[in-house]
Amino acid sequence: MDDGSEPEAHRLPLGALGMSASVIARLTSARIVPVVEIADADYGVALARTLAGAGLPMMEVTLRTPAALDAIRAIASEVPDFLVGAGTLLTTRQLEDAVAAGAHFGVSPGFSAALSGAAVAAELPFVPGATTATEILAAAESGHSHLKFFPAEQSGGAAAIASLTAPFAALGIRFMPTGGIRPSNLDAYLALPSVFAIGGTWIAPRDAIAAGEFEVIGAAARAAVATAAAAPPAA
Repeated sequence: MDDGSEPEAHRLPLGALGMSASVIARLTSARIVPVVEIADADYGVALARTLAGAGLPMMEVTLRTPAALDAIRAIASEVPDFLVGAGTLLTTRQLEDAVAAGAHFGVSPGFSAALSGAAVAAELPFVPGATTATEILAAAESGHSHLKFFPAEQSGGAAAIASLTAPFAALGIRFMPTGGIRPSNLDAYLALPSVFAIGGTWIAPRDAIAAGEFEVIGAAARAAVATAAAAPPAA
């Protein structure tokens, strides 16, 4: 008889669940996660130390540059207690490379069963992307309750997330919107209880990293921390 539960193959194992809960708790506590493109791996450690000093000891390094994995490797090795994730994961090979580089979590702009399964096998806390009801259900069926909402502004913004929250409340779905968010619209996302964290692409732009403008980046990070501190807590 079908009792409505998920097949064992689709459930996250207890070890992965525990590790994921710990990472999700840190992301939720911070509320804002810098999302960065690093063109020169030598800048990765300096960037991590700048963010940590500003009160954001975490970032998602997108795998959009050849230097991304080397930057993740250096940060994981040289900056203790800093939470570094790998973003823009599109293939299982990329996910495996991210794990080998020392990534503490992974993020994808979309959802695929193959990526989800690879993350489970590697015990990598994983935040897949979903912006529609169908995508949310598919991710939930594989055990995911914390999802990236990307591109946020182009997909309807805070209003769209608010509309999707109620139908999926019973599944405990929470979102990490990323894309098009700036200080000018940040409060609208922070006000949503279903938003557990926000991808902060504005904090450390690629050009600012390449130019070594760490004082500017640090100031943007501190401002984001202050804004998040004044917002209602995530559910």
